[in-house]
Amino acid sequence: MPESKVETLLEEVRACTVCAGALPAGPRPVVQFSRRSRLVVIGQAPGSRVHESGVPWHDRSGLRLREWTGLSECEFYDSAKVALVPMGFCYPGAGKSGDLPPRRECAPLWHERILGALKGTHLILLVGSFAQTRYLPRTKGQTLTETVRHFAQHGPKFFPLPHPSWRSGIWMRRNPWFEVDVLPALRSAVRRALSGGTGQ
Repeated sequence: MPESKVETLLEEVRACTVCAGALPAGPRPVVQFSRRSRLVVIGQAPGSRVHESGVPWHDRSGLRLREWTGLSECEFYDSAKVALVPMGFCYPGAGKSGDLPPRRECAPLWHERILGALKGTHLILLVGSFAQTRYLPRTKGQTLTETVRHFAQHGPKFFPLPHPSWRSGIWMRRNPWFEVDVLPALRSAVRRALSGGTGQ
């Protein structure tokens, strides 16, 4: 797809109002991609802070994710390198125990078109259970912990990760293998993807 059409697609996504009636804070799709993106991060949905700033992953979760991947802030926000494509593009609102799940309309409506436009992509990070459920159907019945622990089974295209929320600190203490085994492999896969090699 020509760069001009990819830019038009990006404008379409950012102008989307399909879920407007169900969004307490109103629609504000938050997304980043270009035709040259080599790494795709498929996360959950923007939180309230990201909704306010309009900058994807511009919160503590984003800081932790960049630490995990070894990406600098400059690299992370370079769309020629990294596409940031959540399962839900807008802040879904708050629930009883945190943010509500991503809106179900977004991924079926936009993901195939976006991923089809990113011809240089070498690796897709699936951050959290919502992304993994959609893109790793064979993991149905597995816990997120099991899926992440067996990350190598999903390469070279996909690399599953837990969501880097504040709860991930507790999760990492319970699963020390993540820091020992997964993070070094993740950083290597990310570097290979950005250099034009395969993910794993």
